[in-house]
Amino acid sequence: TINLQDQLIHKDIPDLKAALGIDLRATVLKGRANYLCPRRLENLRRRGPQDPDEMRVLAKILVWLQDTQSGDRSEINLNGPTEREVWARMCAEDEGCTTENCVKRTGGACPFHRARMASQSAHLLVVNHALLLADVATGNRVLPDYDYLIIDEAHHLEDATTNALSFKVTQSDVERTIRELGGPSSGALGWMLGTMKDILPPSDYAQVDHLVQRATDQAFQLDNLARRFFDTVDEFLFEMRDGRPVGPYSHQERILASTRTQPGWPEVEMAWDEAERTLHSLLEIIAQLLQVLVDLLENLPEGSEDLYSSMSSLYRRLTELHENLDALVFKPTEDRIFWAEIHPSMRLSLHAAPLHVGPLMQKYLWNEKASVILTSATLTAAGEFDYVRGRLFAESAYELALGSPFDYESSTLLYLVNDIPEPNDRAGHQRAVEHSLIQLCQATGGRVLTLFTSYDQLKRTSQAISTALAKYDIRVFEQGEGASPTSLLDTFRSTERAVLLGTRSFWEGVDVPGDALSVLAIVKLPFDVPSDPIVAARAETFEDSFNQYSLPEAILRFRQGFGRLIRTQSDRGVVAVFDRRILTKRYGQAFRDSLPVCTVKVGSLADLPRTAAKWLNI
Repeated sequence: TINLQDQLIHKDIPDLKAALGIDLRATVLKGRANYLCPRRLENLRRRGPQDPDEMRVLAKILVWLQDTQSGDRSEINLNGPTEREVWARMCAEDEGCTTENCVKRTGGACPFHRARMASQSAHLLVVNHALLLADVATGNRVLPDYDYLIIDEAHHLEDATTNALSFKVTQSDVERTIRELGGPSSGALGWMLGTMKDILPPSDYAQVDHLVQRATDQAFQLDNLARRFFDTVDEFLFEMRDGRPVGPYSHQERILASTRTQPGWPEVEMAWDEAERTLHSLLEIIAQLLQVLVDLLENLPEGSEDLYSSMSSLYRRLTELHENLDALVFKPTEDRIFWAEIHPSMRLSLHAAPLHVGPLMQKYLWNEKASVILTSATLTAAGEFDYVRGRLFAESAYELALGSPFDYESSTLLYLVNDIPEPNDRAGHQRAVEHSLIQLCQATGGRVLTLFTSYDQLKRTSQAISTALAKYDIRVFEQGEGASPTSLLDTFRSTERAVLLGTRSFWEGVDVPGDALSVLAIVKLPFDVPSDPIVAARAETFEDSFNQYSLPEAILRFRQGFGRLIRTQSDRGVVAVFDRRILTKRYGQAFRDSLPVCTVKVGSLADLPRTAAKWLNI
């Protein structure tokens, strides 16, 4: 995460340099989308904001530019998906841009290329998992050459690789791409005609004009056919769920061999077949237009590289669409997972993801580098590395497990609630959690981080406890209120009487040392949702999927959550588990055994507030 990168650059590496007494050059490099592109910003300023969102983000950026040295988006607060979408139109994520072109067009002012140049001369380069995997996927075209690799938070590597190699598309995505492609007087095609008009002889220009007209016709047809295809998939899924409404949660349907034998699937195939033929034709025309640009690049006016970049990006996105949807409908492979998802708003999206990532790790990292070290506080389940070894195809790796520097037995009270309804009694469990959190926060004066496994339960809990706690001058902060996780944590740290409600991303990477965080409440044992398409597909590869897959995954996440509480040797706190299964189920022992030796108390909900206050000397 960006938080961990900043901690390494500003704290850990300076400490290392001081301890070793060496002059070590270290820098951080993030993905292109994290940096502002001066050229794209200038283009937007020149044409003017097209809507209030663009105007608002542009104003934010112009103010921010007075102070920023890095052009890094982590320095600016972008609220919600709309503002982030505007940022995407101004960031440096331009695949066709090269260092030479950038220096020529911006005089070396591009934040991304400044960061990349710094990375070339660094002894130590800090990147996130996504950028590392982008480098792997592109054959080392993103990062400088390296032989030695340390992967921190390596328990995330499988998920990060899965995300990097996954595909998602909606009808809106297709429409947006076609809109960007445009026609004779708009978009990339209109840009191309305007650029060529004064360069080519009339006969050559007529050929380009003909290609643009054909591309426009094919794009118009594709827009209609793609809409028909998505509508057909939507109707098919409606029949698959027997006409039931989607409800408050997204409905996910894996596309399996058995799915393709269902009534209604032939209509899906026919709809895609029509769209695919048109898409294939459009790609052929765009390829011809790209070749025209390549042949004329030396004679094109300054800035025409931007046109080539735009056309190349459109070609790549349409190719990716073609390959993935063709595989989903007609040509599935055993190493890919396919599914459709309908959001409660009835927006349909189609997805693909890799079944296994271990072979990729083995081929491009374990076998290629001089040394790879995987580190994490949670690489073991039941004290063994076997699970992570198997998932990452790292069977021959050496291993080392180090003890914690913290004295958990004297610093940490693990309170296991024995009289709370089990989570399958949703209403009863929810009422008990709400009531107990109010009592607990009153007793401790806040200072509580509560970890949930579902955002829906987090929202319901927030609504139920906020007013009651406000009477005691205790503020409730919740993940997803619009603020970034970093700013939310900063506010929580600086607020004397507060409770913070977090879900998946807050199970790790949260660092709140001292009295600001004294109680960690774990609402449920963090099992994955078994119906999640990726979880379900991977579970099928095990003989005993619960014990070999679901349980180790949940234990790793549980240990990550537990680790949020004690961050320094002087910290003291309480971990309260509101899931009775840790006591009543056979697998509960595995969760308890995964933790360091603590002071453990099994007790009632009613006794928790008093016991916690006593442990904290309140």
